[in-house]
Amino acid sequence: MTSMTSTVPQALPRKEVTPIMVGLMAALFTALLSTTIVSTALPTIMAELDGTQREYTWVITASLLMMTVGTPIWGKFADLFNKKLLVQLAILLFIVSSLIAGFAHSIPVMIGARVIQGVSMGGLMALVQAIIGAIVSPRERGKYSGYMAGVMGLATVSGPLLGGVITDELGWRWTYF
Repeated sequence: MTSMTSTVPQALPRKEVTPIMVGLMAALFTALLSTTIVSTALPTIMAELDGTQREYTWVITASLLMMTVGTPIWGKFADLFNKKLLVQLAILLFIVSSLIAGFAHSIPVMIGARVIQGVSMGGLMALVQAIIGAIVSPRERGKYSGYMAGVMGLATVSGPLLGGVITDELGWRWTYF
C-alpha cells in the first residue's frame, strides 16, 4: 500500500500574516469603495458628460456585473498561477482603470473603465480569499474572513458619504483618483 502525501501549505506565523493582510485589506477597501463612492457623484458625472438615463445605469452596473463574472475566473487563475503576481495585476488594472475613468470625457469611455474596474475588483475578491486560505491555518481562517467582511461593510457604508464630500469639495473626477 502506497502512502499519499498531500502538499498542504504551511500557515505563516502571525507576524508575517499581519502585514500581508493589512496590504490586502487596504487594496480590497479601495476597490470596493469605488463601487459605492460613484453613486453620489453619478448625477454630476451624467450632467457634465451629457449622459442618458440608460448610460446612468450602465456606469454602475458595468462594474458590478464584471465583478460577478470575473470573481470565479480569477479564482481559477489563483489555482493555476502565482497569487502574489495576480494580486499585483488586479491592483494595477484597478489603478489604470480608475485613472481612465477620472480623465474620461465621454460616457462610453467611463463605462469601459468601469468594466475594467469590475474585473479587477472580482480579482481582488477572489485572490484575497485564496491568499487567506494559503497563509492562515484553517483554525484561524474564520477570524481573517471576519476582518475581510468588516472591511467590505465599512467600504459599502462609507462610500456614498465620502463620494458626496469629494464631489462637493473637489469635483467628481476625484472620486476616481
